Amino acid sequence: MKDRIQIKNIKEHSGKEVLIAGFAQTVRSQSKIAFIILRDITGTIQLVIEAKSEAFETARDISTESVLEVRGLVKEEAQAPGGYEIAVSKIEVLSQADPVLPIPVIEQKGADNVSQDNRFDHRWLDLRRSEKSKIFKVWNELEKGFRKYWNDNDFLQIYTPSLMSSASESGSEVFEVKYFDRKAYLAQSPQFYKQMAIASGFEKVFMVGPVFRAEPSFTTRHMTEFTGWDFEMSYVESHHDIMDNEEGMIVSGFQFVKDAFPEIDIDIPKKPFPRMTIQDLKTILAKEGVESKEEHDLSPEEERSASEIVKREYNSDFLFVIDYHISKRPFYHMRHADNPELTKSADLLYRGLEITTLAQREHRVDILEAQAREKNMDLESLKDYMNFFRYGCPPHGGAGIGPGRIIMKILDIQNVKDAAFLPRDVNRLKP
Repeated sequence: MKDRIQIKNIKEHSGKEVLIAGFAQTVRSQSKIAFIILRDITGTIQLVIEAKSEAFETARDISTESVLEVRGLVKEEAQAPGGYEIAVSKIEVLSQADPVLPIPVIEQKGADNVSQDNRFDHRWLDLRRSEKSKIFKVWNELEKGFRKYWNDNDFLQIYTPSLMSSASESGSEVFEVKYFDRKAYLAQSPQFYKQMAIASGFEKVFMVGPVFRAEPSFTTRHMTEFTGWDFEMSYVESHHDIMDNEEGMIVSGFQFVKDAFPEIDIDIPKKPFPRMTIQDLKTILAKEGVESKEEHDLSPEEERSASEIVKREYNSDFLFVIDYHISKRPFYHMRHADNPELTKSADLLYRGLEITTLAQREHRVDILEAQAREKNMDLESLKDYMNFFRYGCPPHGGAGIGPGRIIMKILDIQNVKDAAFLPRDVNRLKP
C-alpha cells in the first residue's frame, strides 16, 4: 500500500482524501449511519460511514478485529476521539475476523479478569491491546540507548551460538538436546564465548540473544528462555570498571525511553550509583529488622528492602551489591588478593529486583584451573574454555543484563512474562 498513511499522521492530512488500514476495534451500526474505530500500531481514528455511501452495507457486516483498508476524507471534528474523523468513501475487508473472540482485545470491563494462561494461549490477540504493544516500544527505545553507548564507546557486536558441546557455567540447570550422534546443551549464557572474543583481541564486545535456564521456577521474575544483553571488556583494573560502564549504558537507555515516552514516570539516574558490599548491606538490613535467611546471598525480600533503604537514603532506584563470597559465584570470577574468600563481582538491583550480574574474570589459567578444581569442576570438560587463556589473554570483565526485568520495573508490570513477546516457562512451549 504505497499511499497508505498511519493514523498518527491523520491531522497532517486534514481536508484531504487518505488511504489507511488497520483493525476494526469497535463497530456500531445504525439505520442511516455506521461508526468504526480503526486501530493501527500508532493509534485509533473514528470512521463515519453514511447510508448513502457505497461502503455502508460492507460496514454493517464487519466483525470486530477484522482487518480493513479504508479510503475517505479527513475531517476535523471536536466531538470525535482525537479531534479528527474520516468520512469513508470505500472499505475493503482484507481479513474478516471470526465474530466471537477467545479473549477480549479492547479495554473493557472484565478484560483484565482473563487468566494469564488464556491470554498467553492467544498471545497475538493479547498483544493487540495498546498497553501491551507499548511494552515493546519501550523495550525498543531502551535498547537504542544501550546500543548508542556501545557504539559510542567502540564495543563490537558479536553473535554467539546457543548450542554447546558441554554445559556452560556450573553445568547444572541446562537443557540437554540430541545433536546427531551426541549430546549438546543450550547455553545458559554467552559467557565463555564473550571471553573467547576477549582472548581474540576484540577488547570490547556486546551481544543480544537468547539465554536458557532449565530451572523449575514458578516465580514472577523467572523464565526458562529470555533475551539477555551481555557485554565484556578488556584491560579492566577491577569490577568497578564494569559498573562504571553499565551506569553509562543505563543512563543512555533511560534517556531514550524518557525522550520517546515523556508520560512514563522514569527518572534518569545520576552517576555513580550507590555501591555497597553485601556484608555491609546485611548489617544495615539487620538494623532495619529484615531477616536474613542466607549469610552470603540476598533473598527477594532483602532485595526489596535494600532498594527501599537506598531510595530513602540516597534517592536512587539503583544499588550495586558488591564483593560476593566465593560460595555464591562461579569459578571464573576473580578473587580479591587481600581477601580470597570474596570475589570481584556485583549484582545490580533496580527497584527491588536484580537485573544484572557482573564481575572481573580470572584470566590467569593456573589460577582459573585451581579455582575450578576447588569447586569440583571437571577440567577435561573445560579444556576448550581453559585454552582461551593459555596463549595470552588481557584482564577483563563483563556483565549479563536482563532487559525484561528492567522493562518490568519501568512499566510496573507484575510478571516478567508479560515483558516477553512469547514467554517460555516450565509449562509453556506454545504458541
